[in-house]
Amino acid sequence: MRILITGVKGQLGHDLVNEMEKRGLTPVGVDVEEMDITDRAACDRVIAEANVEAVMHCAAYTAVDAAEDQIELCRRINAEGTKNIAEICKRLDLKLMYISTDYVFDGQGTRPWEPDDERHPLNVYGQTKYEGELFVEQLVEKFFTVRIAWVFGVNGKNFIKTMLRLGKERGAVTVVDDQIGSPTYTYDLARLLVDMIQTDRYGRYHATNEGLCSWYEFACEIFRAAGMESVKVTPVPSSGYPASKAKRPMNSRMSKEKLSENGFERLPDWKDAVARYLKEINAVV
Repeated sequence: MRILITGVKGQLGHDLVNEMEKRGLTPVGVDVEEMDITDRAACDRVIAEANVEAVMHCAAYTAVDAAEDQIELCRRINAEGTKNIAEICKRLDLKLMYISTDYVFDGQGTRPWEPDDERHPLNVYGQTKYEGELFVEQLVEKFFTVRIAWVFGVNGKNFIKTMLRLGKERGAVTVVDDQIGSPTYTYDLARLLVDMIQTDRYGRYHATNEGLCSWYEFACEIFRAAGMESVKVTPVPSSGYPASKAKRPMNSRMSKEKLSENGFERLPDWKDAVARYLKEINAVV
């Protein structure tokens, strides 16, 4: 099976290529240099010439705070770019997997979000990803919308790498403790997504590692697993971060029952994922 992957230089794109090659599938990876998703003609040409059966659309504008000032750029990439890809997938009758986010929800309450819950984004990034979801749903019959959260992988920047750097530089960090969710290790996620794209069990899904934590608890576990218990981690409420331009959802709990119901293997516990990741990047002291 030949599958085109957008955003191949990102954390998830990198692991998707590796996972597909392990299984004898053929990934066709592109990033902005090979295919600017905001350029409709380029998308038409590259996807048609790739001769693929499916597209896994990982490319996105993900700078959440910067998006509040770069509204049109964010929308052009996350919404219009996704529309370009969706229209081509419809015309060529290709499967489309769209990687989305917990930020499409307003983060109220404590109940885990179900895939088909109403979407009310709090910020520009979430709004543009929601618009991307709508284009996929309206234009493509064979679609998977997969929402992920708190992503970390080998290839790129993420919360774990930031914590390790700040812990070494400062010996102390301050982390919010009132936003609850589940981290997502792209190595684990890639396995699930490659399983999924080879089926016809279409629809919306949530896919994060199992278990819940706050960002504060996430940071504490990173330092514990890395053998850096001497780093002081201080919890603060979100209101203690006035510099953040974008509102973040307090409740990012997402139900993964639909994965089980459709016969997909869920991701391992997030603490197990952190331990494996730290070994992968040689960060265990």
